[in-house]
Amino acid sequence: MAIPELCTGCRICEIRCAFRHYRQYNPSRARIRVARTDETGLDVPGACRQCSKCPVIAVCPTLAILRDEKTGAVVILEEKCDGCGLCVDACPFHTVYIDPTTKLAINCDLCGGEPECVKHCPTKAIQYVPIEKATKLIKPIPAWAPTKR
Repeated sequence: MAIPELCTGCRICEIRCAFRHYRQYNPSRARIRVARTDETGLDVPGACRQCSKCPVIAVCPTLAILRDEKTGAVVILEEKCDGCGLCVDACPFHTVYIDPTTKLAINCDLCGGEPECVKHCPTKAIQYVPIEKATKLIKPIPAWAPTKR
């Protein structure tokens, strides 16, 4: 879960995510993105919220999206994904992306239960908490938040 008020926009989360998954310090390949809102000056980290009724699973024509039994994370199987982008459009929080290199869908997979972004966030703006706690703490997306990334 993200706490925008604590985010400084350092984007360390993006760098660590891209390195964890692709061994590249390339934020365009990150599965978490920080969006800057000029109107408010806030930086908002955005990662998959791991919805209990995940709409991206239902729209995938190749059945490439499923829930990991161990972590509960919504994961995209690269070998099954055809890059159609239906999941990108279906995500209500705009946290599924098309990787610029592979042209396949990517999202936060919780790094197998040990998210790199959480480990390396210097302000604790990103936290990995049980779903019960996140549901109580999570706030609706503010009207000023970007709607597409």
